[in-house]
Amino acid sequence: MPDPTVPPTPPVPLSALLAREDLGLRQVAGPSDPGIVIHWAHTSEMADPYPYLLGGELLLTAGVHIPEAAGAAGSGTYFDDYVSRVVAAGGAALGFGLAPVHDTMPRALVEACDTYGLPLLEVPPRTTFSGVARAVWQLMAQARHAELRRVTETQQSLAAAASRPDPVRAVLRRLAQRMGGWAVLYGPEGARIASAGRGPDETARGSLAALAEVVRPSSPGTPTSATDSAAGSHLAAYALGAGQDFVLGVAAPHREPGDHTIASVAAVLLSLLTGEQQSGSGAARSSALVRLLLGAEPEAVAPLLGPGRRFVVHGRPDAQPCDPVAAAALGAALGSPLVDLAQDVVRVLVPADREPAPQPGWTLGVSAPATAPDWPAADTQAARALSRARATRTPLYRHGARRPALTDLLSPGDAEAHARTLLAPLTAPLTETLRTWLSLHGSWDRTAVALSVHRNTVRQRIARCAALLDTDLDDPDVRMELWFALRHIER
Repeated sequence: MPDPTVPPTPPVPLSALLAREDLGLRQVAGPSDPGIVIHWAHTSEMADPYPYLLGGELLLTAGVHIPEAAGAAGSGTYFDDYVSRVVAAGGAALGFGLAPVHDTMPRALVEACDTYGLPLLEVPPRTTFSGVARAVWQLMAQARHAELRRVTETQQSLAAAASRPDPVRAVLRRLAQRMGGWAVLYGPEGARIASAGRGPDETARGSLAALAEVVRPSSPGTPTSATDSAAGSHLAAYALGAGQDFVLGVAAPHREPGDHTIASVAAVLLSLLTGEQQSGSGAARSSALVRLLLGAEPEAVAPLLGPGRRFVVHGRPDAQPCDPVAAAALGAALGSPLVDLAQDVVRVLVPADREPAPQPGWTLGVSAPATAPDWPAADTQAARALSRARATRTPLYRHGARRPALTDLLSPGDAEAHARTLLAPLTAPLTETLRTWLSLHGSWDRTAVALSVHRNTVRQRIARCAALLDTDLDDPDVRMELWFALRHIER
């Protein structure tokens, strides 16, 4: 028989279900281990429920399937066969309803559950099976809420640890505290770089080190994470970022549903931190920042960040708000540690040889490749590209390379002078609204989305533009001239 697999739902302690006074359940047979959990509640009157169970269920039955001759203790093997099949299918417990078929619990069923180690619950006549199932769902929802809260709080604490003076050890300490175990960072060739928490015995440490070698990058097919158990410890290993030779190992006395998510966040943070240590780019970025603060020009410090041009990428998460962990994860996905989190937008400087790709859960705007002197202009391009991506509901929008146009026949100075004279009556907010509205072909709704304002606000601003410019914005010639002017000024 194949090993049963449980559904991917938060487990509910059987003791918590028995504690519900509104149900009145009573355990009459089987083990009473507080560690017994259930993942589901399922009702079946089949004589052989094995084909219909996933594993981890509380199986509810009124005994409709029981033959009359099977009620007495020792009368045949019916209950032995029935209970053994439930256990083989991975059933966690059996609930037996005392109405309307049976007034008492069959003694042979009690004996079979004791023999096979299956908890047997007595369901009183006043309690419906649907009420039991609803109680399981309620307990699952509570467990899920507690799990999400624990994961969220841990993500925030790990991000805070990563900003401390000794970030690698700080992250390991916080991870070990949250897991209630031991966290270790293995370097190249399995060397132990740092560790924190209560270490397991030598057997478990050896098993964890061996597990780390399983996920250490060696080929394209190497797994990025793996789990095992040894000497009463749950072990997990996580390979850090691509191109690195570091592995995060975790040993804990027990494994909670959210532990994988928590460890994965720690792996992302450690990937960024160890990447800086390996390449020395962290020190170079620190030097670049200091020189900028002391008055150096951007083009003078740009070589410290690496040669070549860079894209400026503006990212906005689909689920607000954005936190430092999500921002760091976006930077890692785009292949750059140069990340800036500003309110609800993340800005990333990406090397031009790494073409930005759409990222799940993000809306991105990408500039044209630019050298250091042109990064401010590229930042503006990325911001406008992001606005257009949000307005058109596109995961990624790129600022396109501009082809030669009729406007190139004019002197740039004359074109800019004309543009500033034409648009002089408009304030900066009106200018940006007009620019966005024209770029989106006069769509009120898309402009409202791009500017994060109400559509009526867009209408009022455009009407104000028409009044101040004393022109008809429905005229395509007027729109063309205004677009020409907007292309030649920066407000």
